[in-house]
Amino acid sequence: MSLLDTLFRRSGSQAGQRALYAAIVARGRQPHWYIDGAVADTVDGRFDMIAAILALVLLRMETLGAADDSARLAEVFVTDMDGQLRQIGIGDIIVGKHIGRMMSALGGRLGAYRAALEGAGAGSGAGSLEDALVRNLYRGEAPAPEALAHVAQGLREFAAGLSALDLESLRAARLPVV
Repeated sequence: MSLLDTLFRRSGSQAGQRALYAAIVARGRQPHWYIDGAVADTVDGRFDMIAAILALVLLRMETLGAADDSARLAEVFVTDMDGQLRQIGIGDIIVGKHIGRMMSALGGRLGAYRAALEGAGAGSGAGSLEDALVRNLYRGEAPAPEALAHVAQGLREFAAGLSALDLESLRAARLPVV
C-alpha cells in the first residue's frame, strides 16, 4: 500500500506544478521570440526557448528556497519531454538517453543564466547574458544584433518580473508577461 501512496502522492504533488509548467510553455512559445528574436522555430529551438524560461523560473524558486517545488516542476518537465519524444517517434530504449541529455542541458543553462543575470559573468569569464544566449539558445550561431537584443531584453524583463513574485504567486502560475 505504501508504494501506491507514494505514486499517488507524487502524481498529486505534480498536479500543482502543471499549471505553472503550462504557463512557462506558453511564455516560451510566444511568436515574438521566433519572429523578432530569430530563435529557430524548430523542435530544438522551441525546446531551447522553453528551457530558458523554465531556467529563470527555477532560479527564482532557488532564491525563495523552494527546493520541493523546483523538483516537482522539473519532474513535470521530464514527463512532458518524455511524452514529446515518444510522440515524435523516439523509442523506449533511447528515450532515457534523450531525457538525460535534456536534463543536462537544463542544468547547464541554469548555471549559465544564473551567472549572467547575477553579473558574475563579468569577472568570472562566464560572460554576459548575450554570450549565454548565443551558446545555449542559438547553439553557437549569433543572430542579428537586434534579434539577440530582443531576446536578452525580454528575458531580463521576465527575470525582473519573477523577482517580484512570491512563492504563492509562482504556484498560482502568475508569471510576468513578456
